Order: sequence, then C-alpha cells, then structure tokens
Amino acid sequence: MEQRPKKLLDQVHDAIRLKHYSYRTEQTYVYWIRRYILFHNIRHPQEMGSAEIETFLTHLAVEEKVAASTQNQAFSALLFLYREVLRQELDLPIDAIRAKRPRYLPTVLTKTEVLAIIRQLSGVYQLVVKLLYGSGLRLTEGLQLRVKDVDFSYRQVVVREAKGMESRVTMLPSSLVEPLQEHLNGVKRLHEQDLAQGYGSVYLPFALERKYPNADRAWIWQFVFPSGRISRDPRSGAVRRHHLNASGLQKSIKQAVRVAGIEKRVSCHTFRHSFATHLLEDGYDIRTV
Repeated sequence: MEQRPKKLLDQVHDAIRLKHYSYRTEQTYVYWIRRYILFHNIRHPQEMGSAEIETFLTHLAVEEKVAASTQNQAFSALLFLYREVLRQELDLPIDAIRAKRPRYLPTVLTKTEVLAIIRQLSGVYQLVVKLLYGSGLRLTEGLQLRVKDVDFSYRQVVVREAKGMESRVTMLPSSLVEPLQEHLNGVKRLHEQDLAQGYGSVYLPFALERKYPNADRAWIWQFVFPSGRISRDPRSGAVRRHHLNASGLQKSIKQAVRVAGIEKRVSCHTFRHSFATHLLEDGYDIRTV
C-alpha cells in the first residue's frame, strides 16, 4: 500500500525537531502557522506567499495590536515554514505594517531589594533565584542545568547551548556551594528512588540517547532542579522526570515582590540584569560582564 504523504503540520514538527529547536519553540511555531492558515480560510501555504504574509502580519499589528516581539515571533514561524518545510523562496523584504516596539529600560533592583525578595521565597524556588542572581543566568538556563554543568572545584557553572546555541562559563558564588550541594544530595536520592521504580531517565539533547544508550539514566545528566512529578514526554512519549516548571517559579516571584513591597516590574530576567549591574558597580570590567 502506498504511504500517504505527511500532513503539513506533521512536517513542521519533524523539521523543527531535526533542527533541535526547543519544545516551546515547536509549540509556538505550530501555533502561528495554524493561525496563518486559518486567517486565509484554510488555504494551503504553498498556494500563498509574501503578499499573504504581509496581510497576516499587518492584521496582527493593526487589528489585534500585538507587541512587536509577538509579531516578529509570527514572522519567524512563517519564514521557517516556507524556507525549511516548503522549500519555497519568498519575495523579501515583507512590507507589512510593523508593530511598535516600546522603548523601556530593563528593571534593575538594588542589592537590598534583591535580598528582600529572596527572603520571601523558600525551598527550591529560593535556591533557583539565588542562582539566577548570583550567576547571571536566564530562567531557562537555570532550569535546564545538568549535574555535570556545576563545577564546585572551580566555583563555576557551564551554560550549554544558550541563546544563539553558544556555551559559556559563569561564576558560582561561594555562598551557594553548600546549599547547592545539599540540594543535589536530595536530588540524587530522588533519582535513585526513580531508578528503583523503573524510571530515572531524562531527556538528552541532540540524539545523544542513540549514541549513548544508557546516558539518560546516568547521574551526571540529571537536571539540577527536577520536577516534583514524573510525566510523559510530549515528543517521545517516554515517561520521565523533566526539569522544574517555570510558571510556578514566576508566580512565586510575583508574590514575593508584592509581599516585599517593591513597586517595580520584576520578572525572573530582572535578576540577570541586576547581576550585571552590580558587577559593574563592584568594579568588574565590562568585557568580563
């Protein structure tokens, strides 16, 4: 029997995974591609092109009044669809009405404000925020840390495949060494418990599971901040323990800011901005920062 060709969105999923994009990016791209198709009355994208993309992006800016970053996100998804899935060249540039990009300076907390927020947190959330601030990590970088990426001997953290798929090394404050080691002792006990129950595997990037069949159960590959529950991987279907969910941390920070009485727009990324600013204030060279 002749095999049916894959549906368009299934092709999109395959192309994104081939590029090793994150699951969040996969969800976002599929969302915008579906929106684009529905906006044009379920026409196949192969029958459309630059003119239809312009119309869709203009609609987002004018009618839906989306932020510039949201419009750019939709544009990136459609470029990926045409270039990587359909292999169809577009007439560039796309002359759509662009959403206005707001001009604002990133929020920077004082050292006193950082400590006030941290005091309102507890447990693993407090430890994560201390690491975001003390090492200047982005939220996803902190949550996706593996055991092997924390070097206690050299007091450093290795951030792998970060923004732009580049790795870097950053400092690990001495004040975090002991609490982080204690935390990892608990994580190791949890991992051994998972192994005893027939679980204990973790997602490995770049098809390393095929290259190293048993590495997904090795201690060094486990997440530093694992989830409190085992769940099914939406891509592979494997039942495993993922890293801590970002939404719970974000809600806790929001509440901590309110309780601390700080009247600033604070997010997880604010601690990274504050880290860089405080290093400069302490006399570090801008190139080091």
